[in-house]
Amino acid sequence: MSSIKIECVLPENYQLSESPVWEEASNSLVFVDIYAKKVYRWDSLSKQVHQVAMDAPVSSVALRQSGGYVATIGTKFCALNWEDQSTIVLATVDKDKKNNRFNDGKVDPAGRYFAGNRRSVYKLEKEEQVPDGMCTDAEGKLWVACYNGGRVIRLDPETGKRLQTVRLPVGKTTSCCFGGKDYSEMYVTSAWEDMDPGSLLQPPKAGGIFKITGLGVKGVPPYPYVG
Repeated sequence: MSSIKIECVLPENYQLSESPVWEEASNSLVFVDIYAKKVYRWDSLSKQVHQVAMDAPVSSVALRQSGGYVATIGTKFCALNWEDQSTIVLATVDKDKKNNRFNDGKVDPAGRYFAGNRRSVYKLEKEEQVPDGMCTDAEGKLWVACYNGGRVIRLDPETGKRLQTVRLPVGKTTSCCFGGKDYSEMYVTSAWEDMDPGSLLQPPKAGGIFKITGLGVKGVPPYPYVG
């Protein structure tokens, strides 16, 4: 296995960045900052980052087969046109529940967009804290970002056995995805929510976006929403 390298490609201190997804067509990483109510797109070639503001907390974003993106905004499934920054509501849930919102969302292999408020995964060891966003690699293994654990771990989904641990220089790792030219890079989002102002200085990259190389395994392209 080659040497693992961790680089903070966006030291922007996002409050709660989540839902990273690689867009191969634009060589870009798309992600959200839930409480900032924004979707971001970071161009890995130009290193420029652009954003679109929403009217409610945006908890996940995914590619759309017909073009553009889909996102969970508040309790709505929405289509997002990046060019004119417009959104179209596709569906709304929990209309009778005030202050509710989606927590996360993913597109499955059939092209269906799933989102929910609660989820559970494998039982993790104490120091790994709370399991958060995840992705799979080309070998069918599961990678999980551990919130308050400052790491991503690789699990065998059949046995639940932990196969690998990669520690990052931040505590609140939130999600991960594979990307890059051949999907050999991993991108990890993080947060600084619930940290007091003084602790934001240590570590200084809390809320940043990280790139991990040298994992010795590649990912697979993200599934687009077919609707």
